[in-house]
Amino acid sequence: MTSPAAADADVVVVGAGPVGLALANYLGLYGVRTLVIEALDDIIDYPRGVGMDDECLRTFQALGLVDNVLPHTTPNQWLRFVTGRGRVFASIEPRTVEFGWPRRNAFVQPMVDRVLLDGLARFDHVRILWGHEAVAVTHDGEGVRVETRTRSGQTRVVTASYLVGCDGGRSGVRKSLGVSWEGKSDPTRWLVVDTNNDPIGTPNAFVICDWKRPYVSIALPHGIRRFEFMLLAGEDEAEMAKPERVGDILRQRIPALAEIEKIDFIRHRVYTHHARLAGAFVQGRVSIAGDAAHLMPVWQGQGYNSGIRDAANLGWKLSLVVRGLADRRLLQTYDAERRDHAAAMIQISQAAGALVRFRNPISAGLRDLVTKVLDYVPPLRRYVLEMRYKPMPRYSGGVVTQVGREQATPVGRLFIQPRVATAEGANVLLDDVLGPRFAVIMWGQDPRAHMDEATVRLWSTLEAQFVTARPSTHVGPAHERVGSDTVVVWDANGALKAWFESNDVSIVVVRPDRFVAAATTPSGIARDTAHLFRAMHALSPVATPTAVPQGG
Repeated sequence: MTSPAAADADVVVVGAGPVGLALANYLGLYGVRTLVIEALDDIIDYPRGVGMDDECLRTFQALGLVDNVLPHTTPNQWLRFVTGRGRVFASIEPRTVEFGWPRRNAFVQPMVDRVLLDGLARFDHVRILWGHEAVAVTHDGEGVRVETRTRSGQTRVVTASYLVGCDGGRSGVRKSLGVSWEGKSDPTRWLVVDTNNDPIGTPNAFVICDWKRPYVSIALPHGIRRFEFMLLAGEDEAEMAKPERVGDILRQRIPALAEIEKIDFIRHRVYTHHARLAGAFVQGRVSIAGDAAHLMPVWQGQGYNSGIRDAANLGWKLSLVVRGLADRRLLQTYDAERRDHAAAMIQISQAAGALVRFRNPISAGLRDLVTKVLDYVPPLRRYVLEMRYKPMPRYSGGVVTQVGREQATPVGRLFIQPRVATAEGANVLLDDVLGPRFAVIMWGQDPRAHMDEATVRLWSTLEAQFVTARPSTHVGPAHERVGSDTVVVWDANGALKAWFESNDVSIVVVRPDRFVAAATTPSGIARDTAHLFRAMHALSPVATPTAVPQGG
C-alpha cells in the first residue's frame, strides 16, 4: 500500500449521505485529511428521514452547524397513534430538554443534508469526489485502496490510511468486508407520498391504525406533509404509484382532501421496511456506518438518528488514531459500543410497527381494547408520553470505566447539557464551553488540583478541557481562582449540582461524543485516567503512570 504521507487522504468516506457528511465534518474539525467519494453528482434532493431527536441536534451543535439546521426543523412534534375510529391510544409528547434540545423534532432531510455539505467548505483538508462510484475496496495493515469508476467508464485509484463506508443499505464496502447482513425485510409494502403544499395543516404526526388500510400523516417544516399508506395484498406497486391511484387513496382515506389536483406532489413511490444488522462494524482499517451497518423500520424515526450517532462515536476515535494519539485498536470500541444499541433500536422499531400492521378487524379490535384499558394506568401512560421506552445508549464496554459495576452508575450514559453562565457573561449550553474534546469537570474545584503531574499531562496530550462548575450565586472574582487552563462555568438552573449530587461523584470525565467515560473522586482520578488510556490504546508521547503501557 501507499505510505500515509503519499496517500490521497488520511480517511476516505464512501457516500455523501447524512452520515458520511456528518463524519467528514467531524474529521474536518479535527484537522484530518478527508476525501468523500460519492457516486451521484450531488446530494439526494427529496425527503427521506423525517424525525430528528435531541441527540442528533446535539451532534449538529458539536459540529458548529446547529444554527443553520434549526430553521429546517419543527421542535417538540408529538406522535399520536390513532385507532380506525379516531381514538388516540398512544401519544408521544416528550417535553424534556435534558440534553439541551427537544427530544422529538420534525425536519426536512435535503435541507439539513445541504447544511452538512456546506459545512465542509470550512475545511481546506476535506474534499468531495462527485460522480465516482467505489467499485473495489482492498485493505491491509498499511492502508486502504479504493478503485472508483465514473458513469462514462473512467477509473481512478484512491489511497488512504482508513476508510469508512457510509454507502447505504446495499453497501459495497460492507460486501467487500464479507460480514454477515442479519435480519429480514417486512413483507408489507408502503406507498409514500410527499407534498409541498400541506393540504391538512396540523402540526404533528399521526399513525392511523385502521385495519382496512393503515396510514401515516406527518407534518414537516416549510409546508411539506408526508403520507404513507400500506399497500394491500395483490395491489401492483407500479399501478399504485401512478398519480391517479395516489389521488384515489388520498380521497378514500382522507375525505377532506376534495381537490386532489391542487396538491403539489414532491414524489410518490413504494418501499418496504428492513430490519438488518451487520455482523461487524469494523474490520482492520475499514469501518461501516449508518444504513451500511444497520437498517430499521421507520416507526420510531431512528434510522437517521442512529447513523448520526455512529458518526459522533467514530469521528473522534478516528481522529485520535490518525493523529498518532491512539492505536487503531481503538476503532474496535466503535463496534463494541454501537452494535448493541443499533440492535435495540431495530427491535423497538419492529415492536412499534407490529401495533400498526393488524389487518384483521378482530385482532385490531383487541389491540384497541387493551390500549384503552392501559390509558387508566398512569405510570404506563407517562412511560409512553415521555418516551421512556426509547433505549438510550449505554456503554458497558469500550472507552468507559467501572465496567460491570452497579447499574445506577452514570458511566457509559450521555451526560446532561444544561445552560451555564461563563466568565464573559454569556448564557450558553454546556457543550459550547467544552468544545469537541474530552472534558474533566469537577464540582466547586479545579480538577487539576487533585491530579498528579503525570495525569495532568495525559489529559493535556488529548487537549482535554478542564472545567470547574459552581453555583450561579458564586459569580465574581473571589470565586474564580483556578488554573489558567481551567474554565469556570456557573450552574444557571441547578442542573449540574443536581447531577453531581444524585450520582454521588465529584469529578466526571466526558468524552468528545458527550458520554460519561468516568465518574470518580479526587482519590480515583489517576486510576480511572489510567484505565481510560488503556481502553483507548493511547500512544502518549509524555511520561505516563506505570499503569498505562507505552505504545498502547
